[in-house]
Amino acid sequence: MVARTRFDAEPCPVARSIDAIGDWWSLLIVRDAFDGSRRFGQFQRSLGIAKNILTSRLRTLEQTGVMETVPASDGSRYQEYVLTQKGRALFPVVVALRQWGETHCFGPGEEHSRLLDRRNGHPLSPLEIRSSDGRPVGPDETIVEKLSSADGAG
Repeated sequence: MVARTRFDAEPCPVARSIDAIGDWWSLLIVRDAFDGSRRFGQFQRSLGIAKNILTSRLRTLEQTGVMETVPASDGSRYQEYVLTQKGRALFPVVVALRQWGETHCFGPGEEHSRLLDRRNGHPLSPLEIRSSDGRPVGPDETIVEKLSSADGAG
């Protein structure tokens, strides 16, 4: 088996984020957790994933602090998987991927799901990236600044 390339020491926040989340199964587990899945069997049924792969991905998500196990909410002997604060902070990432997919991955009239505001039942507005003064910005209006530990970044 080929060893997985690690990015946890990279100076790039995107690379480190990908390293922390792991792979596409892990992001789908996080998506399902946002949708209310909490138990191993719920994740397995929703994803159709092999038990050994699901076990490995859940373990990694726990080790990276994205999920944690808690006693079952129904008082049974089982444990449930819940998103930590770090995991819940992935919500904008999941919404961005969902909105991008709705726009670019489906043909006209093709069935798909959509995310609604629980309070009013309306679809969410498209996410926008905004500058510190509130104006929308795109990739042409941004630059990447490299920081060193001397800059207070590390």
